[in-house]
Amino acid sequence: MNLLARIVRFLFWLLILSWGLRLLRRFVGSMLRNDAVAGPQAADDSVGIPSASRRLVRDPVCGMHVDETRSIPFRDEGGLVHFCSAACRDAYAVNSKKLAANG
Repeated sequence: MNLLARIVRFLFWLLILSWGLRLLRRFVGSMLRNDAVAGPQAADDSVGIPSASRRLVRDPVCGMHVDETRSIPFRDEGGLVHFCSAACRDAYAVNSKKLAANG
């Protein structure tokens, strides 16, 4: 019975230790993520542009709204068009060339 009690006690403390390490890893990870997110916001504050006032643009191919700073711009005859991905940009370029060829 003494051996069984020791094994159960060992497993219990192993479980407590693993939970503690998991909580510690989550805490440190959330601190690192907050620091990574706080870095660009501090840069925006120094420029005077609050992060809440970012301009959203609409992708004409899929209709998705994207932050203008993260979009993929494409210069067209009509002006500057923004896309969410390179695939949408390429699809738009192919379709616009087809339309231009048809007159």
